[in-house]
Amino acid sequence: MLTVLLALLIAGADQIGKALIVRALPVGGSVTVIPGVLSLTHVQNTGIAFGLLRGLPLPVLLLAALTVVFLLIYNWTRPGGGGPRDLAGRAALGCLLGGAAGNLVDRVRLGYVIDYLDLHVWPVFNLADAAVVFGGVLLLVAAVRQRPSRGDPRRAARR
Repeated sequence: MLTVLLALLIAGADQIGKALIVRALPVGGSVTVIPGVLSLTHVQNTGIAFGLLRGLPLPVLLLAALTVVFLLIYNWTRPGGGGPRDLAGRAALGCLLGGAAGNLVDRVRLGYVIDYLDLHVWPVFNLADAAVVFGGVLLLVAAVRQRPSRGDPRRAARR
């Protein structure tokens, strides 16, 4: 349940933030929040996270998103699966799904993703992008924590 609630919270907050940016700033407009550190800048991103792979056709991007969803569902439902069992793993999956959903809504509805967080040292991004990155890092940390150590009998059983 945590995974679903977190995903819905992230996707909803992302969509609200994007709606506020669209209302407050024209495309290309920018407002400084913390001088030299953070601005809100309205960008229409036709690429993937952080503006990478701009110009790819919508079907390619949708296929990539559906592939990620398929892999998550496959790993969740396969025998011995059931998804992450620890809190960090479930939270990570919620962040990944919520972030992916937030950007997928834009991509299907608008044909591009609305980005607005500008750190001036990185391409402009949004809450959904940050959630995907955070979820990926958290999932990696959870996986490393669950990996049996060399002396653990569970490791020998896996061979």
